[in-house]
Amino acid sequence: MWSVLWAAVRSKAPYVTFPVAFVVGLVGYHLEWFLRGDPPPQAEEKSISEQREDRKLQEIAGKDLTKVVSLKEKLEFAPRAVLNRNRPEKS
Repeated sequence: MWSVLWAAVRSKAPYVTFPVAFVVGLVGYHLEWFLRGDPPPQAEEKSISEQREDRKLQEIAGKDLTKVVSLKEKLEFAPRAVLNRNRPEKS
């Protein structure tokens, strides 16, 4: 008799355990929510691009952007060609 009962329980286990687990989870969720109460409002976190823009604005806040070096005053206006950088200099 016991072997028939255990065989029936084994074959019907998923149909019994899912509703039990669902009810236990539901009760636990609501009990935890009741004990903790409403969560405090969280401050919105800025995205990476917004943080970068803020940092750039702070860096240029104290600078006078109207004073720039003219192109005539720069010593090296055009860089050397990229392809010639790794070649040994010809003697």
